[in-house]
Amino acid sequence: MIFTLTLNPSIDYVVHMDEFVSGMTNRTTKEEYYIGGKGINVSCILAQLGVRSTAMGFTAGFTGAEIEKGLEKMGICSDFIRLENGISRINIKLRADSESEINCQGPSVSDDELEQLIAKTARLKDGDTIILAGSIPHTMPEDTYERILRSLEGRKIRIIADAAKQLLLSCLPFRPFLIKPNRQELSELFDRDVRDERDTELCAYELMKLGARNVIVSLGGDGAVLFAEDGKVYRSGTLNERVLSTVGSGDSMAAGFLAGFLEKGDYGYALKLGTACGNATAFSSGLAGREKIYEIFEKL
Repeated sequence: MIFTLTLNPSIDYVVHMDEFVSGMTNRTTKEEYYIGGKGINVSCILAQLGVRSTAMGFTAGFTGAEIEKGLEKMGICSDFIRLENGISRINIKLRADSESEINCQGPSVSDDELEQLIAKTARLKDGDTIILAGSIPHTMPEDTYERILRSLEGRKIRIIADAAKQLLLSCLPFRPFLIKPNRQELSELFDRDVRDERDTELCAYELMKLGARNVIVSLGGDGAVLFAEDGKVYRSGTLNERVLSTVGSGDSMAAGFLAGFLEKGDYGYALKLGTACGNATAFSSGLAGREKIYEIFEKL
């Protein structure tokens, strides 16, 4: 079974306008809202690919209830812990002459509520997959991911870690199956300017020395490169279509890679499907649908 973990899910309110003028009343041309959070995005794309998963994490208040209801409508199983206080966050995504985002903090999570979550994840079994995705609420301890993974030690569980900076580094001793930083995140991790292919390669192999089994580095418009545990390097390109939004593209890539690997056990195929999912989401107003994913897949 696949479990996605979103500790700070959201409702993403997407506002479109011709231009945004600070300090003035602005009128929208269109509004949309989506259930958000990196782990939830992974579950949504997996569902489009016919792969079942269970979304876990925390929800709170009326927004949390809407998140759970929305997942149910999409046929995605969820097993969230309902927090006693606060509301799940609403993030604002502004689409005008440029893309801007306002990401809120989210509710507070108590130590007892965190322990409830760890008790849930500790019940995972050999052969299961857990995807730890995104940031953690500001009230949670920095070693949250580490504590969750420590509860799984000794079992054959596939781990995917999609986080930044120290949160990602704390996962590496647990031998994650996949991590997927981009060049900017590599620069932040190693405190150096990662620009070219050689720098990218050096950083990726250093992350593998620290414990990562497979490393995908997103190269934006230049595609992606996979440094795989079989000792090979795989590359994928991208298509020249109009990018509508980059939100969720990285999560889509992770979902596609996992689905592709589970389907064929082939790293090249997995990277191609992951790239197709990431591209398809970038070319869509929200997360990509199955038809768009496989349309892109056939063109790559």
